[in-house]
Amino acid sequence: MSSHDGAPAPSASRPPPAEKPTTFQFFLICARIGLTSFGGGLSGWFLREFVQDRQWLTEEEFLNGLALSQALPGVNIKNLAIWIGNYLLGWRGAVAGFCGIIFPSAIAIILLGMFFSAIAGFSLTHIALAGAAAGAIGLSLSMAITAVRRLPRRVVPLIVFGVSFVSVALFRLPLVWTVVVLGGLSVAYEYVRAPRDE
Repeated sequence: MSSHDGAPAPSASRPPPAEKPTTFQFFLICARIGLTSFGGGLSGWFLREFVQDRQWLTEEEFLNGLALSQALPGVNIKNLAIWIGNYLLGWRGAVAGFCGIIFPSAIAIILLGMFFSAIAGFSLTHIALAGAAAGAIGLSLSMAITAVRRLPRRVVPLIVFGVSFVSVALFRLPLVWTVVVLGGLSVAYEYVRAPRDE
């Protein structure tokens, strides 16, 4: 059920937040995350910010939104910012999330690109980029561990998880076809085993 302003009602399992986010506050949070994070680590910062620190989402709600964001076309983190904004604040939150995650970081990328092109000849530049990459990998690994912990302890989901990893990481199969085939089989399996309303 939705609340009167169009945002979904809080989940019964989520403790009430200290304060309801405003649209501008949500924009500033997304802008800060976009400006201070690197690569795949963005989703880890979103998890910490909205689930662990502010408790505006439960872990299950966040992972559902992350899965949907990864399945949709476009940049995952942009999709996630739009989904969280819409979930918390309706269409205004979706717009704030999009603008916050895209525009400030885009300006910063242009400026940093100009800066790094000027100092690309220094060895310290490559060391700094390697350190940033290592941090992003660590945050991505943390996000993956969190997602795996929520994976149902059933045979079929574990098989899909294992086959997905082996297909992409070891055999280098195309990611698109891996998602289409294994994702389709997983959705079909969950649809068949889901209880039906009489």
